[in-house]
Amino acid sequence: MENESIIITKSSGDKVKFSLNKLRSSLKRTGANRETIDQIIDKVRDELYQGISTKEIYNRAFALLKKKKSHFASKYKLKKAIYELGPTGFPFERFVGAVLKYSGYKVKIGEVLQGKCVTHEIDVVAHKDNETTIIECKFHGEQGINCNVKIPLYINSRYQDVKAHWNTNPKNGTILTKGWVVTNTRFSEDAIQYSKCCGLYLLSWDYPENNGLKDRIDRLGLYPITVSTLLSNREKQFLLSRNVVLCRELIHDKFYLDHLGISDARKDKILKEIADLCTIKTE
Repeated sequence: MENESIIITKSSGDKVKFSLNKLRSSLKRTGANRETIDQIIDKVRDELYQGISTKEIYNRAFALLKKKKSHFASKYKLKKAIYELGPTGFPFERFVGAVLKYSGYKVKIGEVLQGKCVTHEIDVVAHKDNETTIIECKFHGEQGINCNVKIPLYINSRYQDVKAHWNTNPKNGTILTKGWVVTNTRFSEDAIQYSKCCGLYLLSWDYPENNGLKDRIDRLGLYPITVSTLLSNREKQFLLSRNVVLCRELIHDKFYLDHLGISDARKDKILKEIADLCTIKTE
């Protein structure tokens, strides 16, 4: 059976044609060489069947990558790792804040700002070049749940209220110029159309094109701790509870691994995986 005629089932339940190019593209993002990618594609292609889920395809490719090098597998599981920042949205807020910090912003998390009408608790407040941006984060713990137009409608009304007060107060020292909505899933077409019209900036897993969350993470090497293939779920939750959200933070805070009672040999493997992933040289 030709692969082009294979229908696969997405997490949302939608049925789409299998795309060899999409699989190859996702594997290339891991940094694996062409020979490795070709070997994995050949094996995955041999196991395709009508109605196979994207999750099954992912699991097979992930297992094959992990056999090669753990940090290849870590990069491949990035999307899943973002979901694992739950169940609350707070680690995701800290993660978004960290991405902005490494992009040159001064960042504060969970600020209460006065609006013209009421006060608002803002997930992330970011300052850069005498301008201020307020960011609301919409975290979903399950795949297939998208942000509809109600989200930017609501966020824009809050942004406008805060802006009306902020820009009349000279003590702030900056001008509030932008409102963002960031999600780990996707936005509906209506949400995108409304936000373009009102000037709200949207950032999702793959939007804007070539500058979505996944692109920024790869570009900056800012991988969440949950991408590690060597840390257990319990260990990841411990680190998140200590506000260690980024892999590169663990490079500088190795003592957290001692708290977990991790052996020196295993600790070296974990730190090497993270160093390879973030292209940071270990001491």
